[in-house]
Amino acid sequence: MPENHHDSERTGPAPPAEQPPAAVGTPGNPLRLTDPRMMRALAHPARIAIWQFLGLEGPATATECAEVAGLSPSACSYHLRTLAQYGFVEEDLASAADGRQRPWRVRVVAFSMPEGADTTAAMRDAARLLAESVHASVEELREGYHDRELEYPGRWREALGATHDVVHATPEELTTLRGRLIEVVGEYRRLSRDERPPAARRVYVRTDLIPWFEPDAGE
Repeated sequence: MPENHHDSERTGPAPPAEQPPAAVGTPGNPLRLTDPRMMRALAHPARIAIWQFLGLEGPATATECAEVAGLSPSACSYHLRTLAQYGFVEEDLASAADGRQRPWRVRVVAFSMPEGADTTAAMRDAARLLAESVHASVEELREGYHDRELEYPGRWREALGATHDVVHATPEELTTLRGRLIEVVGEYRRLSRDERPPAARRVYVRTDLIPWFEPDAGE
């Protein structure tokens, strides 16, 4: 006969409800790019700027995106259509203030690029091109800050800036460290405006784990 377990016989807290998996293309589940054409499509500097703007401030029209990317609205529309072709953005007519507007919204806000032995030469070349384009946009942002650093309030200058350090860890420990860093940064990501304190401002965060040893010493 089956056993009956009454509520009074249970001990300890109830197990936590299982959380649904994060949607593909979100920070909790980045989209893994494997199509070289898709990576090359995003690698264009103007498209990176448009994609970032929509992810942080969208939905927005082509005219609004054009101001950020330094393009004409017609040129920006071309880049938006290209991004939409590869699934990075899509039209969001539901957010239009009237029937004449054609807002766009981002579909993918986080991605990862292929690594390892299972990648093809075309994938590696496209991934490197995209990585270099993203790096160039970050360097432009960094140099712009240094050019105008003294214009920023002192309390911001004290909080900003790079931190350099070194760790001695195993691959497994580095994986754990990376996960912890992502978790901590995620607490302050606040992609929704409603989550941001009034004094919050956007700050780019970059964490780069670079091997400081020769390849043959990595076993």
